[in-house]
Amino acid sequence: MYVEKQTKAMTLHSILIQTANKLLVSNPTNTTGAPMKASDLFIKALEAEGVEYIFGIPGEENLDLLESLRESPIKLILTRHEQGAGFMAATYGRLTGKVGVCLSTLGPGATNLVTPAAYAQLGAMPMLMITGQKPVKTSKQGRFQVIDAVDMMRPITKYTTQLVSGDRIPSAVREAFRLAHDERPGATHIELPEDIAAEPTTAHLLSPSVSRRPIAEYKSINRAVEMIAAAKSPLLLIGAAANRKLTSKMLKELVDKTGIPYVTTQMGKGVLNESDDLFMGNTALSAGDFVHRVIDSADLIINVGHDVVEKPPFFMKDDGRQVIHINFEPAAVDPVYFPQLEVIGDIANTIWQVKEQITANANWDFSFFFTAHKAYLEHKAESENDDRFPILPERFVRDIRTAMPDDGIVTLDNGVYKIWFARNYPAALPNTLLLDNALATMGAGLPSAMAAKMVYPDKPVISVCGDGGFMMNSQELETAVRLKLHIVVIILRDDAYGMIKWKQANMEFENFGLDYGNPDFVKYVESYGGKGWRIAAADELLPQVQKCLAEPGVHLIDVPVDYSLNDKTLNQTLRQRSEAI
Repeated sequence: MYVEKQTKAMTLHSILIQTANKLLVSNPTNTTGAPMKASDLFIKALEAEGVEYIFGIPGEENLDLLESLRESPIKLILTRHEQGAGFMAATYGRLTGKVGVCLSTLGPGATNLVTPAAYAQLGAMPMLMITGQKPVKTSKQGRFQVIDAVDMMRPITKYTTQLVSGDRIPSAVREAFRLAHDERPGATHIELPEDIAAEPTTAHLLSPSVSRRPIAEYKSINRAVEMIAAAKSPLLLIGAAANRKLTSKMLKELVDKTGIPYVTTQMGKGVLNESDDLFMGNTALSAGDFVHRVIDSADLIINVGHDVVEKPPFFMKDDGRQVIHINFEPAAVDPVYFPQLEVIGDIANTIWQVKEQITANANWDFSFFFTAHKAYLEHKAESENDDRFPILPERFVRDIRTAMPDDGIVTLDNGVYKIWFARNYPAALPNTLLLDNALATMGAGLPSAMAAKMVYPDKPVISVCGDGGFMMNSQELETAVRLKLHIVVIILRDDAYGMIKWKQANMEFENFGLDYGNPDFVKYVESYGGKGWRIAAADELLPQVQKCLAEPGVHLIDVPVDYSLNDKTLNQTLRQRSEAI
């Protein structure tokens, strides 16, 4: 009897789905309240949120959604791995401020999105992941490929849910987008089971709510102004959360009015022009660099947009130096960070309020700041003009900076070269040097460049990868060629995991376990339909990069790099030279 009833229920369910599909043909917007296929409603919910692209790889469990997408203005960007799709979606969110969307099937497809989820969550990039699942009302395949993707995503997302009814689609999608955007931005996840995607629904879309970020209380603003005015040598430190257009504008107005010098963290690069005379350096390292002499000589640090996901840009001590924490969330106090004042609220508004009240103080003394920065520039020039080959990373960074216009975008994978770019590449505009100092995962550089080019098709885009990081998602070269993107991929080849070797050497361990072989990168990219080049001398790099930037297509340049001086330079020379000032 139970089986008979179940069969009848399944038959009725199928009839309802067929009826809904027929109604949909004549009523694609569901304005009359007639049943609509749930997957169609899901796509319309994405359209209502302004989604342009869905990056990913569909599976069997996504086929209803894929069919609904077929007639949508939303473009499906088919990738060669879910990880690449996730990195592209996250970078799209980072560059546009809109939610990047990626898609996978259940099981292994969903697990392949774990790293991009963490990448977006730690890096504050708005992203929505959509994963498929086996039918939840009936099961014909047992536990085949089934894992609890919702619980898996819970620790690394702001919101995760499984849809158990088509009627929940409007609220779930709206909530996912709201939370992905909300302070602090991050990753969200919706699981759409196969049978839910196919069922009819009469639910209506929900309109976005209007919300404004709270602003800082006036007493805390007044106290900040008093502390800055009373300081002898105040210094601005600009972190990841300040990397927004309006905040950048307000910070520039503050600096122009007061003349207070500034330093940046790795993810704060480009918020203010780093070619300006008031720029004192980047905290690529946590201590022992020229920029830390600047920080140590400041009696007040105005820390704007500090994010604990980054390595500490400096270590606080109980030495009388004060710190003002300006952010949209309170400070996470620990043994090396305990600010004396917290100004909590919308960062751009806070900086505007401070700027309106503050006046330049003739008694401020920045002389040591400029002395330390001059010593940094002198040391930097010694290595970036070195002609040795394989090329030194410092020389490489200089040539890339020379080749790129101020609005050109460089995306970095993860490796020791990231430190050199953070220290030595003066970013002129926000989000023109895309590096990840949060999760700091390998494999993100190439997909990030592809997303950047899609967002800004008229801007030159270069992706700098180590050979190790590049090979983790190198298959996306095919995607780039298929999409006819004009990007330049530069591989710094040392035939080893260079960052780990640097640490290994610093710990005085023997060289072991970190060397590998590589394919012929020129032939490799050519096999995908791209163009490959190999550098044989340091002075060949700049003209080759310029040539590749001028010629459309996917270009790959193989650049042998010499990291042998990294340990001595980063761990000894910088400390010795900076302490001698």
